[in-house]
Amino acid sequence: MGEFDLIQRFFQRPAERNPLGVGDDCALLAPRPGMQLAVSSDMLVQGRHFLPDVDPRLLGHKALAVNLSDLAACGAQPLAFTLALALPHGDADWCQSFSQGLLALADAHHCELVGGDTTQGPLNICITVFGEVPAGQAILRSGAQVGDDIWVSGSLGDARLALDALLRQHMLPAPVLAQARQRLEAPTPRVALGQALRGIATSALDVSDGLLGDLQHILHASGVGASIDVRATRQLLAASRHPLMRAVASSRIDACTLAGGDDYELCFTAPGAQRAAVEAAGRVCATAVTRIGNIEALPGLRVFGPQGERLPQRWPGFDHFA
Repeated sequence: MGEFDLIQRFFQRPAERNPLGVGDDCALLAPRPGMQLAVSSDMLVQGRHFLPDVDPRLLGHKALAVNLSDLAACGAQPLAFTLALALPHGDADWCQSFSQGLLALADAHHCELVGGDTTQGPLNICITVFGEVPAGQAILRSGAQVGDDIWVSGSLGDARLALDALLRQHMLPAPVLAQARQRLEAPTPRVALGQALRGIATSALDVSDGLLGDLQHILHASGVGASIDVRATRQLLAASRHPLMRAVASSRIDACTLAGGDDYELCFTAPGAQRAAVEAAGRVCATAVTRIGNIEALPGLRVFGPQGERLPQRWPGFDHFA
C-alpha cells in the first residue's frame, strides 16, 4: 500500500466547513466574525508517550484527545486538525483501527481532518488542532488573582497508577488496572467544561505533566503563589475508591495525583464568589470539579498535609529533557 493510497483509504474525507481539505496543498480556515483562532500542537512518540502494544484505536483517540484538551484549557471550540504521521510500514489493519479511533473522537467534537503528511520512520504522531474562541474571552494562564480558588476537573493520578503497573513497578488487581488503564490510554478532553468556564475562570491549563509542575506555569505567568491541600487531592484518584484499593498508601496516592501526568484534566482558578457558578458548570457538563487550594500573594507553591503540616516538595513535574 503506497503513501497516497493510505491517505485516501483511511484519512481523506469530504470537507464540510472548509473549502480546501485533505488533498490540497493547504487548508483554508476562516473563524467566524468576532472570533479568534486557537492553535495547538502535540507530538506522541512510541516508547516515550505510549507503549508499543497499545491498541491502535485507543492511540488514535488519545492522539487527538491531548490536542483537544489544549483547546479546552483556553475555552475554545474545536474546528479542524492536521495529522503528521510517521509509520514503520503501511500496515492496513493498524491504520484502519487508528483512523477509526481518531475520527470517532473528531466527529464527536465536529473537528475536521483537513491535511497533514505521512512518511516512513519510527512511529510518531503529530497533530495540530485549530479552534475558535470569542475575541478577548480565551482563558489564559496569566489571569490568576490572589484569593482565587484552585480547581481540578475529573480525576487525577489513575494514568500514572496504570503506567507504573504496566512497567512492573507495582502490582494492581486486574479490575483496578483495567479501570486505570482506560484513563491512561483514552483520556477525556474537557472541551465542554472549558467553554462553560469562559467568564468564570481567571486562568486554566490542562494537566499533562503532573498537577504541581503544571500549576507552576499558572503561578509564574500570573505572578502569584499557591497553597494545595492534599486532603482534597487524595480524593481525585478514582482507583483509590475501588474496594480492592482501599488500603492504598497515601504516599502512592500523592505521587500519582500530584506528579502523575497524562491526566488531561483541567486545572483552573476562579474567584471565591464564583464557586456556585463553577459547580453549576461541572453539573451541566457532567464533569466533577474539586476545589484543591488557593492562590496567594506569597510566591511559590506550598503543599499541606491532613493535619495542616507543610509537606516537603518531592513531586517534580515531568520534563522530557530533565
